[in-house]
Amino acid sequence: MGVIQTDEWLLKSYDNPIELCKKLEVYFNEVSAYEIYDHLRMHGMYRPINRGKEQINLMKKSEVWAVVQEQLSGLKERWNGPEIPVFIFPSDTTNRKLTRDFNGKSGLAFKDKLLLFISAENERKEIEALLTHEYNHACRLNRYKKNMEDYCLLDTIILEGMAEYAVQEQIGEEYVAGWTKYYTDNELKVLWEERIFPHRNKMRKHPLHDKLLYGFSLYPKMLGYSVGYYLIMKYTKENKSSAAELFTLPSEQFIRM
Repeated sequence: MGVIQTDEWLLKSYDNPIELCKKLEVYFNEVSAYEIYDHLRMHGMYRPINRGKEQINLMKKSEVWAVVQEQLSGLKERWNGPEIPVFIFPSDTTNRKLTRDFNGKSGLAFKDKLLLFISAENERKEIEALLTHEYNHACRLNRYKKNMEDYCLLDTIILEGMAEYAVQEQIGEEYVAGWTKYYTDNELKVLWEERIFPHRNKMRKHPLHDKLLYGFSLYPKMLGYSVGYYLIMKYTKENKSSAAELFTLPSEQFIRM
């Protein structure tokens, strides 16, 4: 498996992302290319723009596909991780939130595949950090004995905190996401106790799950992500744990402190 050469797909079919997504249908059970593209676009995949192929050529010149493969191989060996396909596509440069909050990159992780959405402006270390975060998700999803359909809010914030801790460990603190620094530890302690803890068992389909996770509506920005990172950092500092040692631990273990 490893990194799929989607650069070749893009040079042929950049202007027709549905055609690209038809190649992904085999990786998604009984989901059409239209539905796949809708879902991926919600998570940062590109919309065709003028001179878009120039972006593909810039990404090829920066050896994006080779950079991801090299990082993937190292992490797979280090973490004894799963052999899964990784698909790279341009990110949506028209998405202001993606550009402002995530420097034009995002990803989507499943137990059996990863998708990365990258801009031509992203530097090597940013790309390595993105892959590290998403592949850490895949490792957790494969090693933690709980189906993702059964995840509650606590499981999700631990998943996100764990992945960003891996970025700090593998790439360096300067490459962790901006949301890790939105709040002080004292603020995070209060946010955990007052905002997240009472709703920690809300299931993924509950309306409050995503509001609390992302900080939608009137909730603090990236609330769940930030609290998840806080809990993981607190646990690993006290227990001297590496990222690789966390994959199988129950989410509840990170709050027994």
